[in-house]
Amino acid sequence: MKALILKYKSVVKFILTFLLVYLVLSFTYKLYLDFSDGSKYYPDYITNLVAKQSKSLVEIFGYETEVVKHLKEPSMKFIINNKYVGRVVEGCNSASVIILFVSFVIAFAGRFKTTFLFILSGSVLIYAVNLMRIAILSIGLYQYPWRKEILHTTIFPLIIYGMVFLLWMIWINRFSKQQKANG
Repeated sequence: MKALILKYKSVVKFILTFLLVYLVLSFTYKLYLDFSDGSKYYPDYITNLVAKQSKSLVEIFGYETEVVKHLKEPSMKFIINNKYVGRVVEGCNSASVIILFVSFVIAFAGRFKTTFLFILSGSVLIYAVNLMRIAILSIGLYQYPWRKEILHTTIFPLIIYGMVFLLWMIWINRFSKQQKANG
């Protein structure tokens, strides 16, 4: 068993580092959610902010848009031209996707400065693309409500997770220590 672990030391190190970072960040995020006071920023600050920023993006396209507190569940109702098109829930705020992204990058960490800057810029990019994704999805649901299933469950998750995968590939091939060690 020891020989096997030594043979695959880099794989074991990656998996353990990824899991540790992912668990710590996920636990921290869960604490944030548990202690969020939803009275001022409902359901939590990040989700509320994402809903309002997505609303602003939709308005750029000329739609009258509002986001209001959902009275029956912890989410924000997204309304375009007085038509309820969907809701922004905690899972829509990109925090979980950013945690996954950061965990992977740290597991393949390069130099500190490079790793930090890549995490920062990648997280901002994921957040911004997520805002655009919500805005476009909302407009799509307004214009093509019969396409709800494919828009929400296939196309738009593909955009966000596809971009994260692309960022990971850029990280591995251009910046990580693993690439330099194997190159």
